Amino acid sequence: MRNITCILLLLLSIVSCSKNDNEIQQTPTESMYYPSNTSASWETKSLSSLGWNQNAVQPLKDYLNQKGTKSFMILVNGRIVMEEYFNGHTATATWEWNSAGKTLVASTVGIAQQENLLNINNKVSDYLGTEWTSMPLNKENLITVKHLLTMTAGNDDTKQYVIKSNLTYIADAGTRWAYSNIFQKLTDVVNKASNKPFETYFNEKLKSKIGMEGFWNFGTIFTIYHSNTKSMARFGLLALNKGKWNNEQIINESYFNESVSTSQSINPSYGYLWWLNGKTSFMIPNEQTVYQGFLVPNAPADMYAAMGAKDQRIYVIPSKKMAVIRMGDASDPVNPNFAVSGFDNELWGKINAVIN
Repeated sequence: MRNITCILLLLLSIVSCSKNDNEIQQTPTESMYYPSNTSASWETKSLSSLGWNQNAVQPLKDYLNQKGTKSFMILVNGRIVMEEYFNGHTATATWEWNSAGKTLVASTVGIAQQENLLNINNKVSDYLGTEWTSMPLNKENLITVKHLLTMTAGNDDTKQYVIKSNLTYIADAGTRWAYSNIFQKLTDVVNKASNKPFETYFNEKLKSKIGMEGFWNFGTIFTIYHSNTKSMARFGLLALNKGKWNNEQIINESYFNESVSTSQSINPSYGYLWWLNGKTSFMIPNEQTVYQGFLVPNAPADMYAAMGAKDQRIYVIPSKKMAVIRMGDASDPVNPNFAVSGFDNELWGKINAVIN
């Protein structure tokens, strides 16, 4: 009788374990969603389904409105959780990315490299010819494409109008980090390497692949991309997935990982035209000061971000499968040209109240 009881208990245990195992296996894992390239439809997800704090949403929206925001979006697993427009801005209206668009340039350079049109470790003069700067030739020849991607070309960063006479020598390439418009020469490198205008190549290889809308403005001083908010969000989603869109790896994953990793030892918080959180120190534009701590203390440590003047932002947080978009006027009109600002930390304080 004792043996029969033991056998029954063993069978019940096996059945119970099997049932629990099946329940675990059947627990659905939400897939990554990509909006259609040919439709305006975009799946949404409710805050309540994520367990977020609905009571903190209105304070976040009030803050955004007070700070000159025109649009704000949060994506989780590609689905829209928040989509807000302020001050008469609409879903179809275009706005400037400012320096956040540098990440589009870095991505396009990566695509050109994976197509064997260029190598970022090669000298810039291999593509543009010699004497593209006013530096001594031996100093110009030190500058690689990678130095342009990492803001370490060694040029005089006080001269932001990118013409030959302004590209003068301050330090050997790779020895000094300084935020500069010299990155614009990357568009010329892609042009020469691909034998196509930069915008044509960008449209073919990136924009059309992910269904973006928008256009480049190659101004006298600045090179700026303009788009609607959802197009910016599409690029944020591509970045969240390390260059992959649906089943196509548009940007080589190895190159993308390099882009969002510390690219040099001078400013650990800078990749290939991407800003990086969670590092030991950071530098900011127009200064040579090294600040200790995280770039945005309130934000997740694994965040990388596209940052442009007047607080144009794409925040990407892999650990939360999240991308956050902000477009608008400067949060601080007195200081509109700061690529990194106190606004980021204040905003993340408000976001944290919603998502935590």
